[in-house]
Amino acid sequence: MWLGDLFLRLGLKGILLLVFVILLLVGFLKKRNPPNFPPGPLALPFVGNVFSIDTKQPHIYLTKLADVYGNVFCMRLGRDKTVFVSGYKMVKEAIVTQAENFPDRPYSPMASRLYSGNSAGLFFSNGQVWKRQRRFAMTTLRNFGLGMSSMEQTICEESHHLQEGMERERGEPFNPTHLFNNAVSNIICQMVFGRRFDYSDHNFQAMLKSLTEMVYLEGSIWAQLYDAFPVLMKHLPGPHNEIFSKFKSLEAFIGGEIERHKLDLDPSDPRDYIDAFLIELEKHKGNPETGFYERNLVLCCMDLFLAGTETTSKTLQWGLIYLIKYPHIQDKVQAEIDRVIGQSCRPTMADRPNMPYTDAVIHEVQRMGNIVPLNGLRMAVKDTTLDGYFIPKGTALMPNLTSVLFDKNEWETPDTFNPGHFLNADGKFVRKEAFLPFSAGKRTCLGEGLARTELFLFFITLLKKFRFSAPDGEELSTDGIIGATRSPQPFNIYAKAR
Repeated sequence: MWLGDLFLRLGLKGILLLVFVILLLVGFLKKRNPPNFPPGPLALPFVGNVFSIDTKQPHIYLTKLADVYGNVFCMRLGRDKTVFVSGYKMVKEAIVTQAENFPDRPYSPMASRLYSGNSAGLFFSNGQVWKRQRRFAMTTLRNFGLGMSSMEQTICEESHHLQEGMERERGEPFNPTHLFNNAVSNIICQMVFGRRFDYSDHNFQAMLKSLTEMVYLEGSIWAQLYDAFPVLMKHLPGPHNEIFSKFKSLEAFIGGEIERHKLDLDPSDPRDYIDAFLIELEKHKGNPETGFYERNLVLCCMDLFLAGTETTSKTLQWGLIYLIKYPHIQDKVQAEIDRVIGQSCRPTMADRPNMPYTDAVIHEVQRMGNIVPLNGLRMAVKDTTLDGYFIPKGTALMPNLTSVLFDKNEWETPDTFNPGHFLNADGKFVRKEAFLPFSAGKRTCLGEGLARTELFLFFITLLKKFRFSAPDGEELSTDGIIGATRSPQPFNIYAKAR
């Protein structure tokens, strides 16, 4: 009775205000940090800090926050807290030294919708499924050339197609992005599909376009909003819906390739990753816990494409921008190529130890290009301590790779393009521990070896043939466009035969 009288006295506005206050109180109690939890900026009710992040340069914003709150700090993005880790020493502590504590991916509403649950594919899977599928992918890719001289030959042959594509521009300015996407993607195509695609293939071009657009959107504020407020965003219009439509078009493309493989599959003679997976699928039929089922084959292929195309293509694009911006560095690289390889010989990975300056330039391109500014999310699988702070089981953790590649304690001139970062006083190549463009620990990029081979051979082949420059009066920008990867601003170049 007294409750009814209270509601009558409050009226509709009063009731709504009371409900709001109660929700705030419940939210506060639920989101209250445990003792000794990492510090961070004040979070707004319900939305947290999601709207305070700089959407154009989130990696820079988060790096600067570390100057205020320390190298381990927390932000609340919607409902959930995320711990951010900055600086080489602390990132290494989290993902290498304490790798056993942070091996899994946290739940993501977007990934769950795309992948039909988080434990699928190569990137979002966890536990035994992830371990088994990662091991299978690495073994299978090695069986089909990864790390072998046959793969070097494949890359050199694709370099020839790339070179021809540039020659067709006939000395006129052009944007090389689509050519790099074609060439790099064709390497992973040959390992996964067992064939390459002509650069004029319509379906291939549509697939690459969908991939590029999806990767950009996955790193945008729209994806963050979807993960923060999935129930609401699922029913709202907006660019986030394009992620799902692009994903479906990629699924259809890969599904068509799988059906083509089934027509002439020979279990005794697998030709590529799809064949090997289909053979393994038959062995584990009725046991989906292994990850060997057809839907997961599509998702694993998707992850291999994403990792095998976007990052390497972007690095090659950044490479041309920096070589054009610093023509004296381009001169020194070409002089080393002429001296070690000459114009008549095909480059091989065996040449790399004799080309320290070129190797240093490629590494510095990767550092300054900063292709993956923020690493994939990890999750604490048990209560643990990081830099003296308590990290409860289930907490999401984000290693900030930008803060590693530009750590002023690790690099002499972190904000300047300087190949000397990777050279000693005698001009010999020196690998730096803080060079982590592929991440590190248990979740390090499984295509790292392939990417290193592609970068070296593609760069050498192109710089043997062409002198690169910008159109007269144009200054190429080193400001990136941030999605899941960091892309250059659209740019045009000249490629003139040497």
